[in-house]
Amino acid sequence: MEKYIPYEKLSKKEKRKIDAARRNTWGELNPVTRKPQNSKAYNRNKSRNWKRDAHEISSGILYYFPQATARAVSF
Repeated sequence: MEKYIPYEKLSKKEKRKIDAARRNTWGELNPVTRKPQNSKAYNRNKSRNWKRDAHEISSGILYYFPQATARAVSF
């Protein structure tokens, strides 16, 4: 039978062993508190991105027909 020693009087090494045995994981639960971003607050990243967005090439397709001419349509 082991002699009882109060936690405060244990060595650092023994305290670490006990603490590690008591410790559990959160599993699937994430303990970080999250909240939605304030839409009225100033966002520096958003203001910087408008310059980059203005210089990007559009993802749309540009059709160019060099031989196309305007025709008169009669009804």
